[in-house]
Amino acid sequence: MSVATDPIRNRSELKALANYFLKRGELRNYTLVVLGAHTALRISDLLRLRWEDVYDFERGRLRDHLSVTERKTGKHRRIALNREALKALSLYFAQHRGAYLFSNHRKKEKPISRVQAWRILHTAAAALGLTGHIGCHSLRKTWGYNAWSRARIRPEVIMMVYNHSSFEITKRYLGITQDTLDAAYLRMQLF
Repeated sequence: MSVATDPIRNRSELKALANYFLKRGELRNYTLVVLGAHTALRISDLLRLRWEDVYDFERGRLRDHLSVTERKTGKHRRIALNREALKALSLYFAQHRGAYLFSNHRKKEKPISRVQAWRILHTAAAALGLTGHIGCHSLRKTWGYNAWSRARIRPEVIMMVYNHSSFEITKRYLGITQDTLDAAYLRMQLF
């Protein structure tokens, strides 16, 4: 039985997770966290990214959008790369090896596996004492949780990003229902 992963709800914890790798000079893993949290891609789509997807070698510069055909749905998505994503890619580009963005250092023509990505994230989360069940899907859920709770992005936009058929699915996916209920109870000061 697998345990559902949680979004990283606390921005300082998300920053600590990314900085864990940055401080260690592990730019591949730092970029994995930053791109995962900023693009809301499934780990299977994130790991299939190639450098040509994010870098225009003819013009010698990073692309401002990422074009992906999702493995699970077959749908095409065009994702704007924000400042943080571009910064991570820029730092990492100087060290890049292989065709894949998240290359396995032992096998240059293959990306790291889902299991390896999980180990990378889980080990760092444990070292930092992060709360919740943190895994690969946490990065995707983190985008949605913060889009809803902090950025106040409209529900239909979040649904489109996730390709969900209803907002009920999106709420369950992000755990928003319980968070919202908890906040409502805790805000009530009747006496």
